[in-house]
Order: sequence, then structure tokens, then C-alpha cells
Amino acid sequence: MTLSVWFVLTPNVLLLDYAGPAEALRMAAEMNGASADTIALHRCSPVARLTTSLGIEVGRLEALPASLPPHSLVIVAGNACEADDYARPEAHAVVAWLRRALQSDTRVASICSGALLLAAAGLLDGRRCTTHHSLIEALQAAAPAAKVEVNRVFVEDGPVLTSAGITTGIDLALYLIERHAGAELAARVAHRLVVYQRRSGSDPQLSPWLAHRNHLHPAVHRAQDAIAQDPVRSWSLAELAGRAHVSERHLTRLFAEHAGISVVGYQQRLRIARARELLAERQLSVERVAELAGFASARDFRRVWQRYESGSPSVRGTSIAGGRNSASRVGKG
Repeated sequence: MTLSVWFVLTPNVLLLDYAGPAEALRMAAEMNGASADTIALHRCSPVARLTTSLGIEVGRLEALPASLPPHSLVIVAGNACEADDYARPEAHAVVAWLRRALQSDTRVASICSGALLLAAAGLLDGRRCTTHHSLIEALQAAAPAAKVEVNRVFVEDGPVLTSAGITTGIDLALYLIERHAGAELAARVAHRLVVYQRRSGSDPQLSPWLAHRNHLHPAVHRAQDAIAQDPVRSWSLAELAGRAHVSERHLTRLFAEHAGISVVGYQQRLRIARARELLAERQLSVERVAELAGFASARDFRRVWQRYESGSPSVRGTSIAGGRNSASRVGKG
């Protein structure tokens, strides 16, 4: 399914609020190639041309669409001087458009002070939201019926997402990429951007798909890419070392030094993440989940689960059954 993304810009837009997430989404579209989960980017405004916070002019802007395609995502970028910028007629035009143009299946997001425009349109009433730390009081005043949260990278409440802005727009974009096209693509985009890879603004823990990649060592990234693309496979250390172009002993040392986790531990984390996705579907037996996630048995699945998660995995109340022992391959169990 194509995700139509509409960046909404107003004069004196903070350039990084727009360019950061837009580049992340553009890279995702490029790297995903001919996949069915495509991303189509649009940039629109009440004016055809405007000047950004850095004095750079942006032209060839589309008009605010009279109607949005099904399942669109609208992203309102923030401005450099919201007190003055949002008093301009262009900002008022965006607020009026937000009130009338959004459909029941439209998602809307804001970067930084863009939350103030969502508030003016009444889109934050009764919802959890956030913005840049310097604008928390302004947002509370603009949206008294909202629950404004502080110290958050971004907040998702139903179809509305709000971010703290500036670089957190990239964190939000990575999350949106993961939601639409999968964690593996989001990890590759983050790697390409060379950014600290957070998945969720509301969850203090990193996604296993994005964690342990906050480093710049190319050999470790090559091995991690191989595992992430096929976590179910029983990778041997020799195979991964070959992908990384280093010796097995050196790869083990590099993983511990740069990723902060063992090779086996990294694959186990990804398999548990895959198992969690399968368990959430609640349509498969635990034994089948263990098999599809790459574990040698349900018993191995339970043992590894208890290492990284609390409680016991279950599907419709079915507890994990025992099974045969794990094989002596990298990450098998």
C-alpha cells in the first residue's frame, strides 16, 4: 500500500524540522525499491514559494489539497519564531485547512512548534501530546483540554503524533517507516543517516531491531545487517565473519566492544522481537511461533524469552511446552 505523506510548510519554517524527517522518508522510499509498501512524498503550503529559517527559499510547493488520498499522513513542520510566524495569514490558512481536510483515516503528525497549529485546529483536545521543551507552557495554554507530556521524544495518541522537534523529527520518521514498511528498513535508514536509533518516544527501551547499532564500525554493521535481514536463519560465526570480512575471533571482540552485546545475544533479541509480533497475532500455537521465529523448540523459546522478557509467552492462555535441546549454531535458541 502506498503511504502518501504531506509535509505542510509555512513561511520561516525551521529547515531541519522539515529536511530531517523528509530525508529519512525519502531514503526509505528509495531503499525500498519496488516494494508494495511505497512512500510518496508531497510538500504543500498556502503559498507556492517561501523562505526558511536559514534564508533558503523553497519553491514548487503544492497547494494544500482540497481532499487527501485514503490513509494519508500529514506532517506539520515547526517554525523558527512561532509567536510571529503563526500570527501570519499563511498559518491561519493551515489551521483552517486542518479543520476541514482531514479524513477519518488520515493520520497527522507535528514537528516541534507545529503542535501549536494542531492545537489551534482542535486536533489535540483530549489527547496526549508533546512539543519542544521551550514550548510546553505555550502548548498547554493553546490546548487546555490536552494532556501535554514533557521530556518525551514523541507521543502517539490514536491518529495523532507529536514530537519534540528539531532532530526528534528523525526519530519520529524512523518510527513511521517501521510502522509502514517494517523494522528492517527503518534500521537500514537509521544506519544510513548515522543517527542514534530510538524507536519510540514513549517507551524508554530501544526496539531490538534498532538497538545496539549506535556505533560506526562497518564490519559489525555488515554482520548485523545480515542477521536482521534473516534472523530465523541459523547463522554460524564463520558465515557472519565472512560477511563482515574479519576473522571469527575478531568479530566476537568487535561485537562486544562496539555493539555492547554478543553475536548470539543480538540474534536472540531479534528472534524474541519476531516472536512477540507473532504472539500478538494470536492465531498461532506457541510451538509454531517458536519455529517461525527460528528457535529449535518451544523449550528453547521459553528459556531465551525469560532471559529478555518478564513473565511467560502465551497464546490464548496456552503455556509453552517443552521440546528438544537447542543446536550449537549461532543464536539457535
